Amino acid sequence: MTFSQIILTWYHINKRDLPWRKTRDPYKVWLSEIMLQQTRVAQGMPYYHSFVESFPKVEDLANAPEEQVLKLWQGLGYYSRARNLHATAKMVTNEYQGEFPNTYKGLKSLKGVGDYTASAIASFCFDVAEPVVDGNVYRVLARYFDVELPINSTEGIKYFKELAREVMDSDNIRDYNQGIMEFGAMQCAPKNPDCNSCPLNESCLALKNNKVAQLPVKLNKTKIRNRYFNYIVLLDDGQNTMLEQRTGKGIWQNLYQFPLIESEKTVALEELEEMLMENSVLPKLESVSLYNKEPIVHKLSHQHLHTQFWVAKTSQQIENGIPWERIDTFPVPVLVADFIKTLKI
Repeated sequence: MTFSQIILTWYHINKRDLPWRKTRDPYKVWLSEIMLQQTRVAQGMPYYHSFVESFPKVEDLANAPEEQVLKLWQGLGYYSRARNLHATAKMVTNEYQGEFPNTYKGLKSLKGVGDYTASAIASFCFDVAEPVVDGNVYRVLARYFDVELPINSTEGIKYFKELAREVMDSDNIRDYNQGIMEFGAMQCAPKNPDCNSCPLNESCLALKNNKVAQLPVKLNKTKIRNRYFNYIVLLDDGQNTMLEQRTGKGIWQNLYQFPLIESEKTVALEELEEMLMENSVLPKLESVSLYNKEPIVHKLSHQHLHTQFWVAKTSQQIENGIPWERIDTFPVPVLVADFIKTLKI
């Protein structure tokens, strides 16, 4: 059997029962693909069901307020995906009369839809013979053909796309594309792949050359930035608090958080009090106490956030204060959401 025939045979025996595989509705396939970028299937599944239930059609998503979209997305991370999702839903609704384009080129013109997602939707929904290349596919191809080109280099991206096109099954592209991704996720896993039971083991060059653990190769381009966050958790006598909305192009755009003071290092109470004296937005404080004795280190792809939560009491009524029992209705970063769950007032 050829490479593609082996993949298809394996897939028909081993494929997982996933809801987006039971439909050719491009809206639902698109939803699942955007959600599963940088997210495991088990983690993304509840979010997929919540979105489909809340927004059965692309028009429903387009017409929803951004806060509702961000709140439903809360915990999935990479919030630009949610904002792009919302923008694309509006684009499909307003410019395409609620119908997704049925070509690779048309799909790729949508906001937040790159080569992989356009290939996936085109092949899964419209049987367009376009190969998908995600992390799982890179791994399978790099190992099977013993390719040492970095998968995130310009040369590597072009090479693997061409290789994927050469070995794909154009006549059964829907199952083949899903099959090779599934194969990478389950059989040719990143760590400790089950090479003994692999149906490709007799012709896999990485296995033959004892290089399975070394492939695929990826250039390390990420430089980690350390940041130091001090969240001021205000509480007045009426159990009201204050939230602010993050703006600009940085992390967590349009999500809500407690008033934030960013410092150059982890600070003690005396240092924080000096910073608070320079802050004209906050009311007069009666007491400030550190909630977490050790900073919480929240790791993002390019940043490590060393975070301290400071509980600050005031006898002044907070202007436009938010009752604590309503705080769960705001979309917040998961770092803040986890803190809210633990604070007993």
